[in-house]
Amino acid sequence: MRTDYATITLAVGAATPDTAAMRFRGRTVVVTGAASGIGFEMARLFMEEGATVYASDLSPAGVPDGARGVQADVSVAADVEALMERATRETSRLDVVCNNAGIGSTADAVACSVEEWDRVFAVNARGVFLGTKFALPRMLSGGAGSIVNTASVAGLVGLRDRAAYCASKGAVIAFTKQVAIQYAGTGVRCNCLCPGTVDSPWVEGLLNETPDPVAARASLVARQPMGRLGTPEEIARAALYLASDDAAFVTGAAFAIDGGLTAG
Repeated sequence: MRTDYATITLAVGAATPDTAAMRFRGRTVVVTGAASGIGFEMARLFMEEGATVYASDLSPAGVPDGARGVQADVSVAADVEALMERATRETSRLDVVCNNAGIGSTADAVACSVEEWDRVFAVNARGVFLGTKFALPRMLSGGAGSIVNTASVAGLVGLRDRAAYCASKGAVIAFTKQVAIQYAGTGVRCNCLCPGTVDSPWVEGLLNETPDPVAARASLVARQPMGRLGTPEEIARAALYLASDDAAFVTGAAFAIDGGLTAG
């Protein structure tokens, strides 16, 4: 997206409700993993602020109403290339890509199978690479764009029983920084989100796999300095900030949104 310094001045100063609420009017946004949780909220909020949103998932039936649902497996190059091509062809632009799709793993280095390790990296790391690879030429040709990758605090600190997950999210953070430096000054920015524990369907599924989901939830809450879990909308709103002209001087950031978890 092209930097509009008048918009930045207005946003930092006395922005009117209308301008503050429509930062993405006329812009094209791609969100992967958009059928639930953080990705769903990203797609919904980008639409609320005026964007045309291409919302992809393995099963796009659950994406927000009004989004252009696209079936795509982010680990498959042809699917990701087709997603970026369609968005650009139908709207003649590509302004924002949120590489959000990801999967979890709850095994340590001994228990994690080679197959599980490879699958986690295929989605969490290769998926971000492919989304960036096929977005960049389109953004560079237009002289502007913003890529927001979903990493995790698990990429910043070690978490028990998360060997493949921590490693894959650490890869996302390192890749984000490399892309940011590689293309600094071109008009294309690249940042990543590092959410803490979020009260999402994915976390709920993990809790339900434990012998005592209520106790497991209480344990997650107890480790949060703020005394609660995050919400998908809180993470999504951070993505909108990083994607917007309000963050025109931000690139290569690993933005921790974790209720203080990594501050201790």
